[in-house]
Amino acid sequence: MKTAVLCTGLLGLLVFGLGLAVSLVRGSSKTYYAYTVDPTDRLYKLVRAHGNAVEYAPMLAILILYLGVLHTPTRAVLWLAVAATASRYLHALGMILSKSLDRTDPLRAVGAVGTYITGLLLVVSVLRG
Repeated sequence: MKTAVLCTGLLGLLVFGLGLAVSLVRGSSKTYYAYTVDPTDRLYKLVRAHGNAVEYAPMLAILILYLGVLHTPTRAVLWLAVAATASRYLHALGMILSKSLDRTDPLRAVGAVGTYITGLLLVVSVLRG
């Protein structure tokens, strides 16, 4: 259960941390509305990283908590939770640290593939009961 709660907390930290980063960059750049659609722009990369995290982190958190709190999780499920959380962080780092979002970044790619694989395996674990 501790692993599930920790992973869920880290996913929440990712979403709110990225949201705060967007707000801080908006304030420092005085860009209070919209953003420049430029794959090299810092604000654009942060907005997209935050948006992508918000698309996946909540469902991963629900799956992880369900399996970790309502059931006695197996080691495999706990490792899936850790891998899913790490994948979201890798994806966000790959987006933020890349020179441009219009190029493939290894961290981003590993994070995306990891998210799909672990997410689907968590869903299968829920459905198997």
